[in-house]
Amino acid sequence: MTDSANPGSLAGVRVLEFGDQKGEYCGLVLAGLGAEVIKIEPPSGAASRSTGPFVDDMPDPDRSLHFWAYNRGKKSVVLDLDEPAGVTRFAELAGEADVVLDAGDIDHLDERGLGSDALRARFPALIYARITPFGDTGPRRNWKASDLVHLALGGPVMNCGYDPDPAGGYDLRPIAPQLGHTYAIGGEQMAFTIVAALMRRATTGEGQYLSCALHEAVAKNTEGDLMSWVCLRTPFNRQTCRHSAPGVSRHRSIFASKDGRYTLASTRNATLLKPFLAEHGIGAPDVSDGSDEKEKDSRVLPGMEGGAARNMDAVEHTVRRYLHENVPWRQAQEAGLMWVPVRKPHENAYDEHWLQRGTYTEVEHPELGRSFRYPVSKWISTGSGWTTGRRAPRLDEDRESVFTTSPRNPVKPVPVPEPEQLSVHGRPFPLQGVRILDFTWMLASAGATRFLASLGAEVIKVEWHKNLDPRRGGAPEGGREARERATGPVPSRWPADLGGPVGAQYNNKNPGKRGISLNVKHPEGLAIARRLVGQSTIVAEGFSPGVMESWGLGYDVLREIKPDIIYAKQSGMGTEGVYGRFRTIGPVAQAFAGTSEMSGLPDPFPPAGWGYSYLDWFGAYSFALAILSALYHHQQTGQGQAIDASQCEVGLFMTAVPTLDFQVNGREWKRAGNRSPYGTAAPEGIYRCTGADRWIAITCETEDEWIALAKQAGRLEWLERPEFATAEARGRHRGDLDKLVEEWTSGQDAFELMEQLQNAGVPAGVAQNAEDRVERDPQLAALDWLTELNATDFGRWPVAAPSVKLSDTPQHAGGPVDAGAPTYGEHNHEVYGRLLGLSATEVDALAAEGII
Repeated sequence: MTDSANPGSLAGVRVLEFGDQKGEYCGLVLAGLGAEVIKIEPPSGAASRSTGPFVDDMPDPDRSLHFWAYNRGKKSVVLDLDEPAGVTRFAELAGEADVVLDAGDIDHLDERGLGSDALRARFPALIYARITPFGDTGPRRNWKASDLVHLALGGPVMNCGYDPDPAGGYDLRPIAPQLGHTYAIGGEQMAFTIVAALMRRATTGEGQYLSCALHEAVAKNTEGDLMSWVCLRTPFNRQTCRHSAPGVSRHRSIFASKDGRYTLASTRNATLLKPFLAEHGIGAPDVSDGSDEKEKDSRVLPGMEGGAARNMDAVEHTVRRYLHENVPWRQAQEAGLMWVPVRKPHENAYDEHWLQRGTYTEVEHPELGRSFRYPVSKWISTGSGWTTGRRAPRLDEDRESVFTTSPRNPVKPVPVPEPEQLSVHGRPFPLQGVRILDFTWMLASAGATRFLASLGAEVIKVEWHKNLDPRRGGAPEGGREARERATGPVPSRWPADLGGPVGAQYNNKNPGKRGISLNVKHPEGLAIARRLVGQSTIVAEGFSPGVMESWGLGYDVLREIKPDIIYAKQSGMGTEGVYGRFRTIGPVAQAFAGTSEMSGLPDPFPPAGWGYSYLDWFGAYSFALAILSALYHHQQTGQGQAIDASQCEVGLFMTAVPTLDFQVNGREWKRAGNRSPYGTAAPEGIYRCTGADRWIAITCETEDEWIALAKQAGRLEWLERPEFATAEARGRHRGDLDKLVEEWTSGQDAFELMEQLQNAGVPAGVAQNAEDRVERDPQLAALDWLTELNATDFGRWPVAAPSVKLSDTPQHAGGPVDAGAPTYGEHNHEVYGRLLGLSATEVDALAAEGII
């Protein structure tokens, strides 16, 4: 079923999904895009069927709300792969599939003759996509992990948590994001790369092997800390419900109402804040414009706004006078201020904005005689739609229909006429002949076109000097040589957010692109923009709703120029709906989406939030998927479309389980620190080790892992205690167990302990910071997770490599230009000459006139 008049972009694509939770999110997204996803389960059912919460708290394979959330729209077939008949059946299904999504135990399918090499030798058109914990190669290939262990080793954990004490020491442990966060990070990147591989296959008839190591995907998912260390040797610090940063801001971001709920509020803009507080606050306070503040923060984000101390007090006094439901955040947004409620994860399911956008849909559960509301869509499109699908399948429900399906027609490639462009690997890019006129900026939108450049699209970044893409700073004084000699933080040549042609953060968000300058507000500049549209496949932008229309470049105009154009825009809340003009950035979107509330210690602690700006990179992944799904639809049908994507909307997919729990069991989400309130692992947590702010994540899900932990700790008496005798008993006594574990780990070196536990078969991982990942992680080094690129006026620096490896059309972070991010207008002569036939003299004349 689909709630849209338009079919999903992947309609007609068949995916065979095998394995555990590692691949479920990816399969869910592919099903939502219209693919037929067949889930292959063992006779006992997928492990996730035993993951809570359950309907009425009664464990049952068909009553798991986790399984419901991540397997909606799929089919279920049981095969025993330890029997020859099951292996034969699997191979038969693979021969009729377009994609095999392998998220099983490493080498499980290979050992049964069902791995990539074996299946692709028989079925050359097959795309085999594999998600593993640590990758196909490297010294830690066979290590064990959990969601928590991945988030610790990959860096998010050390970016999330609470402020240090006044002396600067962290008296509370870092806090991990919740509920399968790792698998969403890897799954989203694998999903859009699968679509790129499908596009490539449509022109060659050949499949290929895709591989994603979750450790690598997570390790480059943090926003600021990685490049801050790479280029400036500057570490980041975690802060309560605000973005991690080099320093710890004294400015708060969230403010409690009289009933103990929180509102995230910006406090800096005196011009906007003063009249707003005069109307909705306590009188008209003396609002600061920041000029009187001695202590300033580099990033203008809520809670990190130099020049807001008096304003912060005024906002706090104001919010404290209201009940949460009455805080005037909508009026603040209408006044231009970034205020949003810190929502509980289920609350968005009842918000008129998302209901108008079709973000949530009722799904029937006939066995219960009820329907429940699920998040089912991440963007609106005039072309291909989102497919809701039926409720998650019951075990083996689809055996008869799947095995009686008629044989499918073989792939008939339609070759691309132009000569293929090769990457630095000497192999063709998966995207050939795709050109993007790129008006994106910041990360959530600009990051998306970064990924498409890595896949081979020609991305032309359009800027104007009066409204530059920010965060260009972060170039060390003395360049790369000074950074490599340094033993401490290196001063930046420019402020961390302003000035400079290219800097650390900007370089990592925009490699592989060409850069041009263009004043679209000038009539001649607008005419040039329209000519460029006529030669582009996609126009992408990340401005507030209405900006492109005000320039005369709305979708109606674009498709008059080029009827099959793809127009993709991403804003904070999306254009359609009640909140179309409301403003967000990553931390604001996270608060509104309900994800900030999901992480932290139980009350009375406030939410810790996700301090590495989860919805910035994740918004980029999802926007890339939106564009690629439209490209695939265009390839199949010749039709363009307009996409209205929302950064906040992306986060709602992470709230499906607590949203179902609220509807089914009437239970609101309660924060539980570093363990899931639904999880059964015990012990599971982040434990202190020797050294300042050193921690290790440990997860014991099985009895064997628990026994191995006790043996490694030399505490065999733990195994004799009745309160720890069973998994259920350990779950009831988690607090006591955590104290015993930390008494032991607090005397251990974190890295030595990690090696010891992994060698014993216990999932464990150091809570690594950026220095750890860059300087001393042998697995990341073995996976070539960073790529060195030259950037004009910046030098040669590493940037994050694409997370998914493709066997036949490898990605390259430097894109077709084999370079880092472009300087302002760097490619004016080349682009305007090649595409518009302008001479160097004509380009120079346009520049002199203020047009470019």
